Amino acid sequence: MFVTDAGPARVEEAAVAASSPAAGRHRPARSGRRRRIPIAPYLYVLPAIALLGVWIYRPLVETFQLSFFSWNLLPTQPLTPVGLQNYASIVASPQLHNALVNTGVYIAAFLVFSVVLPIAIALISRTVGGRAKTVYQAIIFVPFLVTPVAAAAVWRWLLSDSGGAIPTVLRSAGIDIGDVLRSPSGAIWAIIAIVGWQMLGFGVLVVSAGIAGINPDYAHAAAIDGAGGWTILRRITLPLLSPTIVFLVLMTILLSAQWTYPMIDILTQGGPSDSTTNVYYLLYQIGFQNFDAGTAGAAGTLFFIVFGLIALGLVALSDRLSFYDN
Repeated sequence: MFVTDAGPARVEEAAVAASSPAAGRHRPARSGRRRRIPIAPYLYVLPAIALLGVWIYRPLVETFQLSFFSWNLLPTQPLTPVGLQNYASIVASPQLHNALVNTGVYIAAFLVFSVVLPIAIALISRTVGGRAKTVYQAIIFVPFLVTPVAAAAVWRWLLSDSGGAIPTVLRSAGIDIGDVLRSPSGAIWAIIAIVGWQMLGFGVLVVSAGIAGINPDYAHAAAIDGAGGWTILRRITLPLLSPTIVFLVLMTILLSAQWTYPMIDILTQGGPSDSTTNVYYLLYQIGFQNFDAGTAGAAGTLFFIVFGLIALGLVALSDRLSFYDN
C-alpha cells in the first residue's frame, strides 16, 4: 500500500461530504421503514363499492334472513320464525320442478341462438365486404337494441290468432298454428324464438370481435402448408375462439332466465298451465303475487347458490378449455 500526503485530506473531505444534508438524498431507505399506501385510488372506487353494498349485497343478506321467517310483505305484520320450513316447501313444490325443466329448455335453446348460430353467421359474414357488410351487421344487431316491452307488443300483434300477420300468412299456405301464445305446447317455443331473435345480434357481435382478434398469419401459414378451410377452422380458428365461446356459454346459462322474464310477463304470464314459467318468474309469483316473502327468500337463496356454483365451475374450467394467442 502506498500512502501519499493527500490521503488525510481526502479522508477529511469524504467525512465532511458524508455529514452534509445533500448526502442523505443518496442514502438508501432503511428497510424497517413502512411504505405509505396510496389512498386516492381507493377513493375513486368507493362510490361503486358503496352502491354494490346497498343494492346488491344488502338485499342478498336480507333475502337469506327472510328465508327463515314467514311474512306477507305487510309492514304491520310481524315476521314469524319457521326455521327450514320454507326450504322444505319450495323443494317439494311441483311449480319449482316445472320451472326448473322450463329453465333447462330455455338454456339449451338459447345456446343455439347465442353460440352456434353466431359462430356460423360471423364466419359467413367475413366474406361480405364494403357497405354490404355494415348493412348486414346492422340488420342482425338492431333487434338487440329493441326494448323487451316494445318487442313483446309487436310480436303479440304478429302472432295474434285474430288477424295476426304470421298466422294469416301461414293459413294461406295451408298451415294453421292457432293461438300459439295460448298453446301449452307452443307458447314456450314462441318465447324462445322471440328472445333468441333479440339475443342473436349480441352473440354475433361478441363472436365477430373474437374473430377479429385472431392473427390471420396463422391461417395463412396453415394454408401454405396445405391445410384446407375446414382444417383451419377446426384446428386454428375455433381453438383460438374458445375464450369467447366459454364467455357466451357462461352468459347464456346465468342470464337466460333473466332474458326471458320480460317476454313471459308480458305475453304469457307464465302460462298456459305454467308451461312458460322459469325460476325468475316463479320468484316473482311467490313473492309478489302470493305475498309469501319467506318462501321467495328460500327459493332465491337456493337459486343463488346453484347458479353461483355453476359459475365457479365454468370459470375454473375456462383455463383448461381455452387457448390464447400468446
